[in-house]
Formats: sequence, structure tokens, C-alpha cells
Amino acid sequence: MLKFLNQVGEYAKESFQAAKYIGQGLGVTFDHMRRRPITVQYPYEKLIPSERFRGRIHFEFDKCISCEVCVRVCPINLPVVDWEFNKETKKKQLKHYSIDFGVCIFCGNCVEYCPTNCLSMTEEYELATYERHELNFDNVALGRLPYKVTDDPMVTPMREFAYLPKGAIDPHEVSYTDRRAGLRPEEIIEK
Repeated sequence: MLKFLNQVGEYAKESFQAAKYIGQGLGVTFDHMRRRPITVQYPYEKLIPSERFRGRIHFEFDKCISCEVCVRVCPINLPVVDWEFNKETKKKQLKHYSIDFGVCIFCGNCVEYCPTNCLSMTEEYELATYERHELNFDNVALGRLPYKVTDDPMVTPMREFAYLPKGAIDPHEVSYTDRRAGLRPEEIIEK
């Protein structure tokens, strides 16, 4: 009898917990139902990526020392580093560097562990092509810096909903130079 009562008690506890989680999920759904939809006219308006956005990788050929740390930390061994040993200087000399963005998972490990900071993440997210081979970027293509959304004269930059100033609902009515909601990481550290 005691075992049966314990089972009924566990069942009731799990039922209340399930109802609580369903209530939380419905709360998020109803919160989004109250918001007005925001339409971005894509080629002419673009959202400004967040500060920690991980887009296409930028590579600086002159800084690279061919240490291959980026290849070792990459979960899929993606960067291709081609080098030869220079007997005069007794150092590795980089010949070619490439990354295939059709396979890249944009984890950022190569950027984080690079000892010379020759790799960095950009804000570029438009990597759509008609052929898969066009996504294989060599050291020349990786060296090109993309336009920032805020610098492109053909585009109206808009803030994402989470980064709008307090009380603002529509990003079309707010200038991208206005202060965003919340504190920046530097301001949090200062406190």
C-alpha cells in the first residue's frame, strides 16, 4: 500500500512539473503574440548583427606563422595550411591558406586560439552562392574585408528587437546610432 501511495505522489509531482513547463512555454508564446511583427525589406534594409556575431573569417597573410593551431583546434580539421621550411631563416614560410565555408560550422575556435591574431570574425553573413566551390575561400578572398552594415550606403541599417532602446517597439523609427537597451560589456566590468 505504501509503495502505491509513493507512486501516486511521484505521478502527481511530475504532473505539476509538466504543467509548470507547459505554462512557461505558453507564456513565451503569448508574449510574442502581443508584439507587432517587424518586416525587414531585406536587400534595402538589414539588421545590424550583434556585437558577438560570428560571421565569415578574415585572414591576414602577413601575421600567420604557419603554426597550424587553427587546424588542430578545428572540430572538423577545416583550414588548409600549406607551408614550406625556409632553410635560411629556419622558419616555416606560408604558401597558401584556405577555408571551405560550405563545411565550416563557424564555431570560432580557430580565431580564439590563433597565437598571432591573424584570424578574426567579421559581420558578413551573406555567403549564398550558386556553386559549392565558390565557398572555398583562399588567402586572397579571406583577406578582403566586407562592408559593415552601418557603412554600406545602399542599405538602411536597423537594430534587432533585443537591442532597441527602452520603450521602442519599431526599429524603423529608431536611428541605429541611438543607445541600445542594457549595458555594454565594458560598462558591466567598470561597475
